Amino acid sequence: MMTKRALLAALFLVSLSGLMLHYRIHSFMVPVAGQPGAFTFDGTRFLSFIFPLVDLVLVTVLFTSRRTAVYAYLLNGIIVIYGTVFMAHFSIAEIYAKSIPPQAWLIKSTMPDIALAWCDFFVGKALYDVHMKG
Repeated sequence: MMTKRALLAALFLVSLSGLMLHYRIHSFMVPVAGQPGAFTFDGTRFLSFIFPLVDLVLVTVLFTSRRTAVYAYLLNGIIVIYGTVFMAHFSIAEIYAKSIPPQAWLIKSTMPDIALAWCDFFVGKALYDVHMKG
């Protein structure tokens, strides 16, 4: 029982970290040029906010019950795979567009962010395994 709670807390915290990191990088409230203090809504950036929000709220809630854990595991995996593809594409495009030298690729890429997403997945996998054994 304590293992389940600890894993659920870990899943929540990793998801929350990903959401906050994502919001900091891709804030959907964009400053308006020439108007200090004015912001406008950017729908494209908001779409990139949806995945971590669904991960934080829906996946965590689905993992609270044994009956819905399989859906949480599936949804968590889909989100991580999509996130990996999107973040890798973003990195490759950014590296190419800014002509970043090869020795800086790892640091300037989204590799740490992708690793955080996979940590989220593996915590979810461990939680799923605990649910299925119990």
